[in-house]
Amino acid sequence: MFDFFDGFAARLLHVSSPIGKELDSLADVITFGLAPSAILFSLLESCGVSVYVSALAFLVAAFSALRLAKFNLDERQTQGFLGLPTPANALFFASLASILPASSLVESHPMEVFYALLLLIPLSCWLLVSEVPMFALKFKSFRFSDNKLRYGFIIFSAIVLVILNIAAFVAIIPAYIITSLIARK
Repeated sequence: MFDFFDGFAARLLHVSSPIGKELDSLADVITFGLAPSAILFSLLESCGVSVYVSALAFLVAAFSALRLAKFNLDERQTQGFLGLPTPANALFFASLASILPASSLVESHPMEVFYALLLLIPLSCWLLVSEVPMFALKFKSFRFSDNKLRYGFIIFSAIVLVILNIAAFVAIIPAYIITSLIARK
């Protein structure tokens, strides 16, 4: 939420600058790259695997940094995104971390959870830097006819959030990816 409003406030107050853009991206690498990697690292370690294997989680931070650098240079991403936005990726892993320890899945099936998490690393890294078009929640107007997809997704997300709380993002982010893939056709 703050990531959206810092840029919005800078533009509103006419205080945006090239250095501000770079500092914002640097903060985003920590918030949306390093933090989810640390979460994933912790989840992998809880499966009982070596610290060296768990360190693979930090590939997400590296690919998040690459994604943010590409975004800063890519002038095609004004109305939508190419690749999964880093905040969406971070929300997914934060949500996953809220579910797994509470569900006791890690205790009862540590290797299955480990393999699932291990598969999520390259998938996440690929989605971050892919050329897959993803819709943005940016509104040019608030007319329903111009924003059916956005309004529908917001309503879906609100309902799922009410039902599942923070765990909802494990469903919302894949729904966002699938909706983006369907909408581009």
